[in-house]
Amino acid sequence: MNVIDWQKEVEQRKDALIEDAKKLLQIKSVLDEENATKDAPLGEGVKEALDFMLQLGEKDGFTPKNVGNLAGHLEFGQGEEIVGVLCHVDVVPEGDGWSSDPYGAEIRDGKIYARGAIDDKGPTMAAYYAMKIVKELGLPLNKRVRMIIGTDEESDWRCVDHYFEHEEMPAMGFAPDADFPIIYAEKGIADFDLVQKDNGSKKDEDAKVKVLSFQSGRRYNMVPDFAKASLEVNNEPTNIVQAYADFLKENELKGKSYFENGELILEAEGISAHGMEPNNGKNAGLFMAAFLSELKLDARANEYFQFTTNYFYEESRGKKLGMAYSDDITGDLTINVGKLSFSQEKGGRLGLNVRYPVTNKMEETREKLESLLTAESFIIENFSDSKPHHVAEDDFLIQSLKKVYEEQTGEKAELLSIGGGTYARSLKSGVAFGPLFPGREDIAHQKDEYMYIEDMLRATAIYAQAIYELAK
Repeated sequence: MNVIDWQKEVEQRKDALIEDAKKLLQIKSVLDEENATKDAPLGEGVKEALDFMLQLGEKDGFTPKNVGNLAGHLEFGQGEEIVGVLCHVDVVPEGDGWSSDPYGAEIRDGKIYARGAIDDKGPTMAAYYAMKIVKELGLPLNKRVRMIIGTDEESDWRCVDHYFEHEEMPAMGFAPDADFPIIYAEKGIADFDLVQKDNGSKKDEDAKVKVLSFQSGRRYNMVPDFAKASLEVNNEPTNIVQAYADFLKENELKGKSYFENGELILEAEGISAHGMEPNNGKNAGLFMAAFLSELKLDARANEYFQFTTNYFYEESRGKKLGMAYSDDITGDLTINVGKLSFSQEKGGRLGLNVRYPVTNKMEETREKLESLLTAESFIIENFSDSKPHHVAEDDFLIQSLKKVYEEQTGEKAELLSIGGGTYARSLKSGVAFGPLFPGREDIAHQKDEYMYIEDMLRATAIYAQAIYELAK
């Protein structure tokens, strides 16, 4: 059989691919539960994007299926096994500060600008056209090829949960929703709260400082960039104000202190970052906790701020908690303290996001933590755990994708591991595969999100050959 020039096949369909990508990007498919209906359980926009893909597929001769208005698929080919291509058509809110309409899908300087351009509508359309090429060339396949379309990837994954309750699991597959070459390992992700128990500790009449309230952070998986505390100071508040100014300067932090209704208010600004690497940010809550732990506080506050500072300040690897762990596949276990709060009525809380290596057993790690906590008057609440994901290097899936990537790009297909999570982890044998090429800036979730048209076309050729190699 003649060798197929995949790039040439893409070029012949280039205008249609770009046109369909624009149409998909022009749909505002943001989660909207407030206006949900029975037919659109996650909102009208999300449903419109799902319908758009299913109708496009039906028109092009794929077999479409809507699965509970939460997900769907497009399929072609024959065979027992399925090769899955896992995509999503929901996007995060557009945010402010765009140079053009976030849903305009405007093309300038060889890039297409829109919310979802790189995450994940541009790649979804690339993968769709890859399937279309393999189908239109009439290549002989031994497996079915199925694009699975999710609508809740940016929130709670209700789409894939619902989908796999009702549909069969592909034998293998990939998600075009991360980086090239190949992401073969993803850390486990556990979220939980550490809650201070009320030991009925005596009321401190002689405490110089009473912490009335303290608050920082709203999401487990983000490094908090702001913290605020309200204090009742019995004497010499000016000393605390001066000490706080010195502390901010020493740690190169922005912040301020002021008096309001007789209370001393402290504020600190940190630097936000994704929770998968807390060291990329500056946790405003932990810095403020460290400052407060040095003051003569009331008993309950003292217990909370000492605990927080001892175990978490400048400590993202869990060494002092006895949770430290690392492996060669995914590196270190990391702990992000994403939510911190304290009040006189409720005591203190810490919301943790723990990302743990693929060889780590979270059950054992949790037991170690619980035995340490018994002496510290804290308990674990709201524990949730998404297990790590790893496909062995010698797996047929990995070897096939390596071959395709190297043939198409002429570059070595390095295997990557990440602390984040993609749809690939919902398959036993699944990896994230593109669309971001090495050296390209990752602008997912940011203003002026874009995808290079050239990269969209290159990715389409890679996906087409990959689908053929996996399904033939």
